[in-house]
Amino acid sequence: MEIVVDVGEGTRTYEITATKAGRRVEVSNVRGTVEVSEVTRTGELVRTGRFMSARVVALIEYPAEDGRAESAPKARNQPSLL
Repeated sequence: MEIVVDVGEGTRTYEITATKAGRRVEVSNVRGTVEVSEVTRTGELVRTGRFMSARVVALIEYPAEDGRAESAPKARNQPSLL
């Protein structure tokens, strides 16, 4: 998750990612603050970033990487056309 924040003289970018398998990144907007947290499978907080919602310009979420190469999915039970 990438967070772009207005700092007055431009913008600043922060990044919070799920660093290990099984972890996830959660976003909540509570009482004028945006909270981005990395959470384990059991719900324990690993790290958290809090930002004033009036200053947040963008929240950019990237799809999870699953370790497979970028290629077209292979059809099952069909011979290859190549």
